[in-house]
Amino acid sequence: MSAITLKGNEVNTIGTLPSVGTTVRDFALVDSGLNVKLLSDFDGKKKIFNIFPSIDTGICAASARKFNEEASKLDNTVVINVSKDLPFALGRFCAAEGLDNVETLSDFRSSFGDDYEVTITDSPMKGLLSRAVIVTDENNKVVYTEQVSEIANEPNYSAALEALK
Repeated sequence: MSAITLKGNEVNTIGTLPSVGTTVRDFALVDSGLNVKLLSDFDGKKKIFNIFPSIDTGICAASARKFNEEASKLDNTVVINVSKDLPFALGRFCAAEGLDNVETLSDFRSSFGDDYEVTITDSPMKGLLSRAVIVTDENNKVVYTEQVSEIANEPNYSAALEALK
């Protein structure tokens, strides 16, 4: 388990992020059109997984905006936002914010949170995903991870982006 905090109170996840050098597991996440997206849909691209509890919180929205802004500057890279939010809420947010440089996918009916070991196991946020970033190369090999230690904090954007260079 990873011990993180929410406004200073301890919260735990189901496990730890994939290790640098390992290959990420396949997934089946749902987009705003209720289409299933698999890891193979992003074959040959570098990936930034921006994982968070809910798009309807300020920090989660800020991270989606920031990675969307930065994604437009990156070659052969896709940003994949992942949360337990329903696909409709994710689609509404992206449309309202004009986020078109990212994939925003829902884990509402998959095992992504458990497979990537980011499911929160206790606290009022039990069942949601923790705030984490996983960066892979074109072959799905992990080159960077960050389990954000305080859920109310933003991830280290520059470190995640630097890992792609």
